[in-house]
Amino acid sequence: MISVIVPVYEHWHLVPGLLARLEAQTLPQTEFEVLLVDNGSSQFDPPDALPLNARVLHWPTPGSYSARNHALEQSHGGWIAFTDADCLPQADWLEQIKREADACGTRPTVLAGTIRMLRSSDRPNAYEMYDLVKGIPQAWYVSRGYATTANLAAPAPLIRELNGFDSNRYSGGDAAFCRKAVAHGASLRYVPQAVVEHPARSNWEALATKARRVKGGQLTGGSRRQRMQWLLRTFTPPLIPFWRFLRATGQPMRYRIMAVAVQSRIWALEMAEVVRLAAKGGAERR
Repeated sequence: MISVIVPVYEHWHLVPGLLARLEAQTLPQTEFEVLLVDNGSSQFDPPDALPLNARVLHWPTPGSYSARNHALEQSHGGWIAFTDADCLPQADWLEQIKREADACGTRPTVLAGTIRMLRSSDRPNAYEMYDLVKGIPQAWYVSRGYATTANLAAPAPLIRELNGFDSNRYSGGDAAFCRKAVAHGASLRYVPQAVVEHPARSNWEALATKARRVKGGQLTGGSRRQRMQWLLRTFTPPLIPFWRFLRATGQPMRYRIMAVAVQSRIWALEMAEVVRLAAKGGAERR
């Protein structure tokens, strides 16, 4: 069995869409379970009827990684697959993960699948253009030794051996877990055919919330040396993202230029977030 773990914080309105995609999986429903972990949402509104293989858990301790660790303790699967409430797995997502998991045998392996951005309209605004151009480049992440839990799977014994995720983090816990797994002898493999779709963010508030959460994770997690490196990078012009955006040939040039403009605004926000955190502000968890 595969256990699909999904932390949910203030996104219960998106859960029906996720469950519909999971009910449409080509892998038989008897071969996987779904664990939805409410992480202290102010509006807890689960679907009236859940699939037979789905359960709702409650974990009030803030942080999606803490919620994932709690679900891991309640799971029955030999493999654990992670995704998010705002993601939409393709129909053969779990079948592709199972195929790769079977091929791995007893070798400790972390699998990272593709995350494909979805546009909401044929005329996206500037913020949606930015998210479409930036995307979530899982293949690039894997080449650098980490991956994101929007589309990640690993053997349950391996995750438990490594004590799961760093529950103190609000962001970056997935990258830290992958690096820890590799350091302990596991391999990290990109599985392009295991696809999860993610709607592009289409407003400034959504982009700013994510940017603050990521920056908070960078500056409050990891070693002191790592935190200092992120601090210095924050005040360095984001020339590498600019270059990557302009070279994103899969998107129109207008989108790429707009992405550079939005990234400039995000850079200013990130510097302001450093000042706020230095003044003892709490890290963003959404």
